[in-house]
Amino acid sequence: KFGALLLCLNPAYRLHEVKYALTQSQCSVVIAAERFKGSDYSAMLQQLVPELSHHQAGKIRSQELPVLRAVVSLADEPSSKEMSCKGVMSWKQLQGMAAQISATALAERQASLNCQQAINIQYTSGTTGFPKGATLSHHNILNNGFMVTENLGFSEQDKLVIPVPLYHCFGMVMGNLGCISHGAAMIYPGEAFDPQAVLETVQQEQATALYGVPTMFIAELAVPDFEQFDLSSLRTGIMAGASCPVEVMKQVMEKMHMQQVQIAYGMTETSPV
Repeated sequence: KFGALLLCLNPAYRLHEVKYALTQSQCSVVIAAERFKGSDYSAMLQQLVPELSHHQAGKIRSQELPVLRAVVSLADEPSSKEMSCKGVMSWKQLQGMAAQISATALAERQASLNCQQAINIQYTSGTTGFPKGATLSHHNILNNGFMVTENLGFSEQDKLVIPVPLYHCFGMVMGNLGCISHGAAMIYPGEAFDPQAVLETVQQEQATALYGVPTMFIAELAVPDFEQFDLSSLRTGIMAGASCPVEVMKQVMEKMHMQQVQIAYGMTETSPV
């Protein structure tokens, strides 16, 4: 809302990749969960920014990451030793700081922005060397999300199940912003991809659309009791990220009722379709 650029990091990044992305993007604030799957973000940040243990929250002076000013834990009350050290701000503290900013000041900041300004940095996988940071504008991502879901015939009656990552344009732009631009519902079946959970969610929520890469659809079709799920509410969706085998597409159309499933492709730099 106030024009700060959102930098999305792959939760599977290793320490050197996190350091590279934060340094190359000149990131000033990190908001992180304590851990996810096999990644311990609190330990990573403590290693990257040892000053967290003795600097005041919001006033970090890091040698490794000189632009960094604050680290925020998503937990209301950080549980781990690293994330509870005094240099880490809690989510409640951040909200408290936000409450001190008047609605007038926020409105003035918003009025000073324009849609051609940068709002998001997406790190591509890159074919050589380190990931490439693609910088996208409000205009890029909002229009791309809108036009993709316009092509799918979305309306406020649609419910989209989004099992694809939010650190990438597929989930964030084509999923989130696409739904927001049409008033459609965004449904997340879990913190990470689980084919059984996806099928259960489609059935329970009577979803009309589903996103995924080919391997996700293959995994869903291979769930042992697949035939027991009622997927008749599905109408459309997107298969993207890699080439789709013809037979998989046929099964998705026939067995998952996605007669209007679309193929999408493009570069992150084009945000992305």
